[in-house]
Amino acid sequence: MRVMFITEDDPLYVIEFFDVFAREYPRDEIEIAGITISRAFNEPRTATARRVLRFYGPLDFGRLSLRVAGAKLRRRSIERLARAHGFPLVPTDSVNDPGYVARVRAAEPDVIVSVAAPEIFKEELLAVAPGGCINIHSGRLPRYRGMMPTFWQMVHREPALTITVHEMAAELDAGAVLGTLEVPIPPGATLADMMLAGKREGARLMIGVLRDLASGTVRPQPLDMAQASYFSFPQREQAAELRRAGHRLL
Repeated sequence: MRVMFITEDDPLYVIEFFDVFAREYPRDEIEIAGITISRAFNEPRTATARRVLRFYGPLDFGRLSLRVAGAKLRRRSIERLARAHGFPLVPTDSVNDPGYVARVRAAEPDVIVSVAAPEIFKEELLAVAPGGCINIHSGRLPRYRGMMPTFWQMVHREPALTITVHEMAAELDAGAVLGTLEVPIPPGATLADMMLAGKREGARLMIGVLRDLASGTVRPQPLDMAQASYFSFPQREQAAELRRAGHRLL
């Protein structure tokens, strides 16, 4: 099975998915057709910094910035990891650009995998691969559709994160479920702890789903959208709710 990845530049959390995936995926069953690495949130760095500062507050924003700086000093990046493993890089300013879609089509992937991809895929990209596009989402669907599902599950005192791999459709987080995995949320766990755990275990779930897709044993489970909720990127006041639930950001 040939797989194309679309993801975002994140040296702290998303990179953990690719660390585990690159170490553990079966090379005799899965071939990486390419990887596209977009800007975080698909926005200028200054806009991302303002967004993160509003959520974390000055103290934790400073601590998070130090972690990012440390990762960059160690030259830790998804691009560097991809090069080390021989994954072809397919750069673009937008995954919906017709030229990019044509390049992806030429790579002949059987399936396109979104891992925290910051753009909504339009119809042309969704239709490129015979196996369609699939996404990994760190929340139970359709209850935790939207942004930062790990955070919202912790705020709502869920006993575990539900990692979900699902088909992508025109409507966000609405495609049929292909596989799920629960990751327990220990008392006192930080958001950072659970984001790391979710990405690592999510990589293992994705490997299993891709193998099942290749063997034809996946049984997609449609979502009941009558049960759907949608969550936006949290603000500072919601961070206080996380502390009341017994957790911290970092």
